[in-house]
Amino acid sequence: MKLKLAAAVVVLCLAVAGWGLRDLYHPFAGFTEGEIVEIPPGTGAPAIAGLLVAKGVLAHQWPFLACYEFGRSRHRLKAGEYLFDHAARPIDVYRRLVRGDVYLHLVVIPEGSDRFDIARILAARMEINQEYFLRRTEQTSLIHDLDPFDPTLEGYLYPDTYRFPRGVTADKVIATMIARFRHVLQARFHDEMLSEGGNLHDVVTLASLVEKETPDPAELAIVAGVFTRRLEKGMLLECDPTVIYAARVDHRDIAVIHASDLKFDSPFNTYRHAGLPPGPIANPGENALRAAFHPGTGDELYFVSNNHGGHYFAKTLAQHQRNVARYRQQMAAKNQQSGQTPP
Repeated sequence: MKLKLAAAVVVLCLAVAGWGLRDLYHPFAGFTEGEIVEIPPGTGAPAIAGLLVAKGVLAHQWPFLACYEFGRSRHRLKAGEYLFDHAARPIDVYRRLVRGDVYLHLVVIPEGSDRFDIARILAARMEINQEYFLRRTEQTSLIHDLDPFDPTLEGYLYPDTYRFPRGVTADKVIATMIARFRHVLQARFHDEMLSEGGNLHDVVTLASLVEKETPDPAELAIVAGVFTRRLEKGMLLECDPTVIYAARVDHRDIAVIHASDLKFDSPFNTYRHAGLPPGPIANPGENALRAAFHPGTGDELYFVSNNHGGHYFAKTLAQHQRNVARYRQQMAAKNQQSGQTPP
């Protein structure tokens, strides 16, 4: 009788174990379009299991908790956001939380974004405080070996597509963007850096002006050549984007440049001060950096918009004035067609 009872118990245990193993390794999805589950720091395993059940990630709590009890001496469940977009086995869900395989948010920083633009993007996408981010970009120790003269990190926050977890800090974002800049510099411009003798400050500053002046990749080197020749001749650069940046540094955003803006006394205003501004006015991409390292050759000293995303270039002031007159006529006709009053 005792043998029969013992055998029955063994069979029952094996059946329970088999059922348990089946549940542990059986994929489940109680959602239709995927779920992002946020696990706050300090959340205990039972609460996590309950949350996963409520979100439709798990059918039952106990397989997940069994994994936790078995591995709690060696593993720790990590807080964060987790995306579940397909059926998953409880053991795999547990392993993801142990690895900290959190959901990464896509953050796109367009080429030519300045640190004020980046602050707004990060506030919208990652809920990073704008004012704090801007204050941290005024600390230049991370680039001191690259550029001991830049007054901020402007120019070195490389524009790219990034992926960050929810809760990422401003300092982590900054470090990641500067690391990306270093990677691009080493991988794409190693020889140029050797030939430049390490004068990166002027190159990045010039690249930022070029990046802001034209959206046409074919014009980048030409614009860089114009600015380089103007610098060599001691001419004012008269770069409109520097006027806009000077206003931003002065806590003003301007959509249209007026005569008073051209007269605003800022070291960034290249209508008032000769030479390059004291530092970059934006964060240039690879093509603009290449143009600054390799400015185009030629005799052009002037350019003005052609109203089609490019520019008219001129070698003499007289040619430039004719191009400016053509630009203004086109703008007047465009404004007349749209019923707008010219600024």
